[in-house]
Amino acid sequence: KIRKKIRKERKPDHLQTFNLTIAMISNQFRRVGNKILQGSSSNRKAILLSTVHRRHLKTAGWYSSSLFTKSVNSVQTGQQSFTDSNIRKTSISGPRLLSSLSPLPTSATEFDGKENFETTQDFRALNPDVVAMISDEFETVDANQDGKIDAQELKTLLRRHKDIFSEAEILEIAELYYVGQSGRSVPFDDLLIAIDNTLTSPRDCGNNRRARNALGVGNCAAEYYYDLNHHQWREDQLNIDITHHEPKSFSDWVALNAVKMVRLGFDSATGWNGEITTKKVLQRVIFLETVAAVPGMVAAIFRHFKSLRSMERDGGLINMFLEEATNERMHLLTFVTMRDPSIIFRASVIGSQFAFGSGFGLAYLVNPKFCHRFVGYIEEEACSTYTKIIESIETAPVGSDLAEWRTQKAPKIGVSYWHLGEEGTVLDLIYAVRADEAEHRDVNHSVVAMQPGDVNPRYDPKLRIDDALNKYVRAMMTRSANMESTLPLQ
Repeated sequence: KIRKKIRKERKPDHLQTFNLTIAMISNQFRRVGNKILQGSSSNRKAILLSTVHRRHLKTAGWYSSSLFTKSVNSVQTGQQSFTDSNIRKTSISGPRLLSSLSPLPTSATEFDGKENFETTQDFRALNPDVVAMISDEFETVDANQDGKIDAQELKTLLRRHKDIFSEAEILEIAELYYVGQSGRSVPFDDLLIAIDNTLTSPRDCGNNRRARNALGVGNCAAEYYYDLNHHQWREDQLNIDITHHEPKSFSDWVALNAVKMVRLGFDSATGWNGEITTKKVLQRVIFLETVAAVPGMVAAIFRHFKSLRSMERDGGLINMFLEEATNERMHLLTFVTMRDPSIIFRASVIGSQFAFGSGFGLAYLVNPKFCHRFVGYIEEEACSTYTKIIESIETAPVGSDLAEWRTQKAPKIGVSYWHLGEEGTVLDLIYAVRADEAEHRDVNHSVVAMQPGDVNPRYDPKLRIDDALNKYVRAMMTRSANMESTLPLQ
């Protein structure tokens, strides 16, 4: 009779339909009430899912069950009371409805009619249509129908959006998600809250830099996991800004002027301020990269020993500096395939490495922050050098050696490392190297301001998770807006 009444309504009132539907659901709840009370807490949800007809739950999908006040005593009597102001219009069905209901009591003594179990959930940025779309996707990928998303299901979810996530990013985010949750699954509601927070919470946590995000993801992964997608630069990332950090302390001033003096002497010795040729470029970059690969390794070694002595985490800085040293070494290995240095050149590299490596190591023991500021200024000069090389290549007259680099294919090791593509040129390679140097510049300057307990500024796991969720929800919001724009006018 109830179903017939609903069908006859040409313009049904959604609140009335909702109440009638809940009446049907509550009648079924009443029939299995004894089973629920007598069963263990682990199988209660299974009893509900196997008993309540899925079609009834989808009929009630206009309203979020997490936004009304539910009297547990009313479930026993087959009645439900609702407050109109507590109902929010969303589209949630199936296990989503059950997962957002108030928890069932663990014993029959809790059904005394004196205590009401209430669950309320509201979102600050997500509108009901977007919540509905996201919830539907959650249910689609929820393989075991438990109302939760685990790391494997998150992979499936993100693979539905391959237009914004690469496979490497998906694997990385799923790994961080697994580590952050210690292998546990996340309920739909908690994941929706985390997604909502990415739209409303500032990315820079200010004085609360060590705070966890809404999913509880900490920084454990930073100790051993690093960016697998590093140095695969996008087109917009290759156009760097030439920046300069103004010295703010005496040590900053000393570091800046030391770099300027070294550069002045090196430029004069190599004739860099004259005509730029391919021979001068390769001699300069090969020598500089043998020196540039030293600071990262020295910093990683000293921080490694400090972590062992103090038996404390390092915040992922060891991995970052090891990767920086490897990156500079890859610059060297790429350029030496284009020119084989002479014996005299190799001897000068050995001498400079001994002198600079020893001096930098002693300085790092005394004042690590000074050393990172010094490296930051070195990288500023490196960005200027590579910018000058790029401008010389792009403006070189046709037929010159430099002009050939605009079309000459990059060495295979460079193509593989930077993912330059089958047609990647030497010019593309130098753009990528400059982007690397800009990152080293920014990282070393930022490390100076870090406090004990802060996390690697280049790779913070909780920020990675938040960025991925933010990218996902913005794609869903765009899809929702597009769907609304295509609807016919009423």
